[in-house]
Amino acid sequence: MAGAAALLGVTAGPAQAAEVSYATHCVPPSGVGLPEIDGTSKVDITAPATAKVGDTVDIVWKFTQAASKNPDIIDLPANSVQPSGTLKAAGAQSADIAMTGPRENPAIPKGGAMVLSDMKGTLKLTAPGQVTLTPDAYVVNALGTNTTCTPSATVPSAATITVTAGEGSSSASSDPSGSASASQSPSASASASASASASASASATASASASATGDDGRTDFTGKVVDIPYTCDSPLGVKKATSPIQINAKKDGGSYDLTVQFKKSVMDSPIDIPAGKVKPTMQVVLGGADSGSVKVEGPLNSAAIPQGDPIEIPDLTGTYKPGATGESTLSPGVLTIEAMGTTTTCTPDSTAVSLTLDTAEQASGASGGSGSSSSSTSTGGGLAETGAGNHSSLKALGLVAGTAVLLGAAVFTFMPGRRQTR
Repeated sequence: MAGAAALLGVTAGPAQAAEVSYATHCVPPSGVGLPEIDGTSKVDITAPATAKVGDTVDIVWKFTQAASKNPDIIDLPANSVQPSGTLKAAGAQSADIAMTGPRENPAIPKGGAMVLSDMKGTLKLTAPGQVTLTPDAYVVNALGTNTTCTPSATVPSAATITVTAGEGSSSASSDPSGSASASQSPSASASASASASASASASATASASASATGDDGRTDFTGKVVDIPYTCDSPLGVKKATSPIQINAKKDGGSYDLTVQFKKSVMDSPIDIPAGKVKPTMQVVLGGADSGSVKVEGPLNSAAIPQGDPIEIPDLTGTYKPGATGESTLSPGVLTIEAMGTTTTCTPDSTAVSLTLDTAEQASGASGGSGSSSSSTSTGGGLAETGAGNHSSLKALGLVAGTAVLLGAAVFTFMPGRRQTR
């Protein structure tokens, strides 16, 4: 069977595969002027036919047909497309199984069928009975832009796992959090209950202690990925782009080390670019209890970039020193790119909060560490929103006066009749 899953544990039975077709509604990335698409997804789901409680099984999602094709705009190069999605488990247990495929694909011409890699995921079996697997929504990431495809009709289940109780005097198996998922002997149950009670007490004590610190004891804070539409003013004119951006923070005393990441966007360089010629900076906008901004920046490109190669820019970093006490927000702001003696300024058409923090006011707060920040106070602290942990480099390129200039993580798509002039 193509794409059969490798099974964890010797108790799982032979693999099975079944193809299902379902109506799908796909929404292209914002800002590119493409219409929404209604199509048909066809997928094979491969999973073991039988397994036991406590087994962790591998599952494979194979696309035999994606719901949408590559638009008639740009040829997609090899290894530029990555799928991810959700598989629904139901019956004896319910779960949303995260599925991800590698960024592997042949070159896809304009208007060609979208070729997507196999997605894989795992499921820990916690109860005996029948577990059905049903495809749900998936996302196609191509050159840094996301097309989201969601079922528009009822989807039939694609595979069923028959789960039997585990062997031995106790059929209990622990899920990743350590909780029991099946029956135990009275003495074992009492022991587990006592242990759980002690654990709960310790957890409550730790929680109370953390709460007293004002940031729940955490030092690392992960923001969510937000799509920011930009209007960019360059020597060649005004252009539009949308960039997915994530802001993360790490507490260092009373301050926070910020890291801004632009996600998965690739365009090849049209010319040779020498080392030390490309530098991006951004103003992170403060809100909520705070106001002003904090400057973050990336280093110059350390190596020459040959024509036709993608340009990579490392994460943008800076230091946020709180200037107020309370709940404050951090959002992507103005992006500036300097390259080959030219400057491109990208201003958000609208922005969104990537990270919310609770911090205490610091003396001389709201000062940038790797560069100056704007005046006003700032706050940071406890994690309020989390998002994708996908740490990828900013890769995108636009032409500026015959040279290449990076622009966030955006992929530009210019439609006839939609160009703007300065």
